[in-house]
Amino acid sequence: MVSSVETLEFQAETRQLLRLVIHSIYSNKDIFLRELISNASDALDKLRLESLTDSSLESDTADLHISLEVDEDARTLTVRDNGIGMTRDDLVELIGTIAKSGTAGLLEKIKESKDAATAENLIGQFGVGFYSAFMVADKVTLHTRRAGTSEGTGWESDGEGTYDIRSVDGLPVGTSVTLHLKPADSEDGLADYLSPAKIRQVVKQYSDFIRWPIRMAAERTDAEGATAVEADTLNSMKALWARSRSEVTQDEYNEFYQQISHDWLPPAETIHMRAEGTFEYEALLFIPAQAPIDLFSRESSRGVQLYVKRVFIMDDCEALMPDYLRFVKGVVDAHDLSLNVSRELLQHDRQIHGVRRRLVKKVLGAVKDMQSKDAERYAKVWDQFGRALKEGLLEDTDNTEALLDLVSAASTHDPEKTTTLRQYVERMKDGQDTIYYLTGETRAMVENSPHMEAFTAKGYEVLILTDPVDEVWVDRVPAYDGRPLRSIAKGQVDLDESADDGEDADAEKARREEDFAALLSWLSTTLSEQVKQVRLSSRLTTSAACIVGDAHDVTPTLEKMYRAMGQELPTVKRILELNPTHPLVTALRTAHEADAGDPALPEIAELVYGGALLAEGGDLSDPARFTRLLTNRLTSAL
Repeated sequence: MVSSVETLEFQAETRQLLRLVIHSIYSNKDIFLRELISNASDALDKLRLESLTDSSLESDTADLHISLEVDEDARTLTVRDNGIGMTRDDLVELIGTIAKSGTAGLLEKIKESKDAATAENLIGQFGVGFYSAFMVADKVTLHTRRAGTSEGTGWESDGEGTYDIRSVDGLPVGTSVTLHLKPADSEDGLADYLSPAKIRQVVKQYSDFIRWPIRMAAERTDAEGATAVEADTLNSMKALWARSRSEVTQDEYNEFYQQISHDWLPPAETIHMRAEGTFEYEALLFIPAQAPIDLFSRESSRGVQLYVKRVFIMDDCEALMPDYLRFVKGVVDAHDLSLNVSRELLQHDRQIHGVRRRLVKKVLGAVKDMQSKDAERYAKVWDQFGRALKEGLLEDTDNTEALLDLVSAASTHDPEKTTTLRQYVERMKDGQDTIYYLTGETRAMVENSPHMEAFTAKGYEVLILTDPVDEVWVDRVPAYDGRPLRSIAKGQVDLDESADDGEDADAEKARREEDFAALLSWLSTTLSEQVKQVRLSSRLTTSAACIVGDAHDVTPTLEKMYRAMGQELPTVKRILELNPTHPLVTALRTAHEADAGDPALPEIAELVYGGALLAEGGDLSDPARFTRLLTNRLTSAL
């Protein structure tokens, strides 16, 4: 039995929102089904909760579920639940009006926005779930009866300006929303929502982990050709993150990881966490065993998905994980966010920032535990993701110490194994207070660098850093565990001499400076276009010369990297250091003393500089000239 119909007008601001939702806001119309299923799930949750404390409801909660019903002849799709239901007043308040403060201001901002993307970000501040049904339907009919009441209510509207409301007898407890669908239109992004395949796809994508079964009728044909209609459950309901860790097997974790990552290998580490309090959420994160091929591509995406109460919201949620942890896969399910939250709003949400901080600490802590408890597994993870983790030293100052503890690098201590900074510090020589390193393109190039000679001779360990990012982070991080990090290719080297021969060493150094003063001055003038200074070296034992930078100079490799990115830098002149004990250098000094005007000397000076540049892997400005000078010099020596 249906009572007389009452026609009411939408609140003015509601009409404006409806128009925006239908015509301007959402480019992905599939989300209407996500919204309606989410509303139905909330209704089931409320009934289950209230039935525990209110016996007067007299509702059957043995089979709470959501049903999707398709009528191809009538072109309708119905979303039905047996949840808490609504009264007439609930309908008018929740659907007929939007009486929340700030609505007018929100609409004004939306009107001022230049494009649909901006409008969508703004409307993310406001719950518009039910209204999304009008994107795909010409008319929406709703029937509902609240648990504990006897009177049902019907509601109907075409979304234009008014809605009809009436009392309806004989309704079951719960709510049904029937959408009178518009024709499919691929150009407008309007799919065929009468298609069971399309419905299954949307449910799988957005509502697979809803805790209640989502059912839809399907025809079955047996071996004898007879057909029967059965109810299929479309969603898995297996939200592993919502279960206790003790209830989930590693096989289940691995299966879920492979499902969300499309990776055939099991993860290297599983992180399952739950936060309770003012902002509740669950997180299930995975560190892969192998880096994806696009890890260092500009188009690479993050791997953390955002859910709200088991409803899928977005892939690659940038607000939840920093760029240097983009390889982490998983889900975060927040309990207190709107389903319509936008990426822009998440970037500025204080609670999301708090979640991000805790997730980062949890991931770094998991890698640290791996380092201390399973060195082999840690080594594999670092080999795959160490370069990305070191990017964190450039962007995440809050976790610098934690990241430095994770750093693993090759060193002169062992030709096969890498070392952590902690292990390096534990092996430092008595009296050593500096962590020495040298950057370069390859280990072989670094090990054979002239800069290494004195350190090798005196037994000082040097870190060998060959990742491009190493050139940058070592300049940003001044120290580890109170010990400064220092490049052996920069500044003066003053490796401690023994106390016994300190005075003799100082006297010898002063004598050499005096003996070579004239040569150094002449070389500084002759090579003034290439170097800022020529001086004697204390870091060379077998090579004739090397090139070093001042303590705060940009390295040649970093200079190349900046130029490759289109950032032009002024040319940085460096310092040429000579080995005063090398036969070439002593012969050059003797020749200069005998005839400072000899025309061959400037060419020899160029060759000494060019050889030093090549020894460190540098590029000659004029390779043809260098080759010609070298050939002439060899010819005259034969």
